[in-house]
Amino acid sequence: MTILAERPTTTFPFPDDTTAPAPAEWRGMERDGVRLLVASPGGVRHARFRNLADHLSPGDLVVVNDSVTEARQLDADLIGRGRVVLHLAQRLDTGWAVELRSAPDASRSVLDAAEGDVVVTAGLRVTLLEPYPDGRASSPTGEGNRLWRARVTGDVTAELERAGRPIAYGYLDRRYPLSAYQTVFGHRPGSAEMPSAARPFTHPLVTELVTRGIQVAPITLHTGVSSQEAGEAPGAEWFEVSETTARLVEQTRYAGGRVVAAGTTVTRALESAVIPATGAVRAASGWTDRVITPANPPYIVNGLITGWHDPQASHLLLVEAVAGPELTQAAYDAAVADGYLWHEFGDSALLLP
Repeated sequence: MTILAERPTTTFPFPDDTTAPAPAEWRGMERDGVRLLVASPGGVRHARFRNLADHLSPGDLVVVNDSVTEARQLDADLIGRGRVVLHLAQRLDTGWAVELRSAPDASRSVLDAAEGDVVVTAGLRVTLLEPYPDGRASSPTGEGNRLWRARVTGDVTAELERAGRPIAYGYLDRRYPLSAYQTVFGHRPGSAEMPSAARPFTHPLVTELVTRGIQVAPITLHTGVSSQEAGEAPGAEWFEVSETTARLVEQTRYAGGRVVAAGTTVTRALESAVIPATGAVRAASGWTDRVITPANPPYIVNGLITGWHDPQASHLLLVEAVAGPELTQAAYDAAVADGYLWHEFGDSALLLP
């Protein structure tokens, strides 16, 4: 995994005690009942996600990810070492990229596996071939390796249907069903983890957006694992931007509306479809390794719906690139002060620089 030289400037206390322990529905509210912090040059406002349309304008375009989350976490044995948690992180053209984490709750990376090690579940045999993505060992600690290119023997689909569960990292109060990890837009299976920025959308909210003149358009980006340590770049991910969505983006820009990405995944996909020479979006698909940072900023996304990211995470660099470091810092200061909840089932932000 590539280590980034660029680091976020936004600073805040690590939110150990403000992680959302459960999905909104298990906390007694609707999905769109989570909090929404709206940050713009005019200041910071506090709302609920169901009020999203109040903070956008007719002619704006909200772009969402239509990828479906798959059950990619399995209990396994690292032969000769004992129990581990196996993450099937990314389907590759040949084989898989996999991650090993500590049993039973995947709270830590297993960094001392080696080439040739074998991991087994009831239905799969997984042989670690080389560090992923480029064969060079990579770890934020400077020792070991986190992601592996692997040969998988067995029926992956059958094994995931039999024993797979959604990827989780130990900070939830219990395990939740795969349905809790889907958004209302999902219809193309392929993500290892939920494109969580769109989780608070509901059908009534989408209807309200459209009837108020705010368009909604899909892209696809199949997410890999989100467990990057501080300083790690996101891995390559498969994406598709359709001709229809590309046209809507260009029409919105021409008319002076905002292109608001629902999440870092959408931002990455849209910006991967830009023609650098012209700054225009065109239909595109394939693998993207685009990393968006203040030094490598976006061309077209000028609004962002997002959850709250950990200190020094590469996702935070993307937020700073879209919103600017000053607005990002103001948003995080307000979120910490007001007790917003972090991670995939937490609260949201709408950043409008």
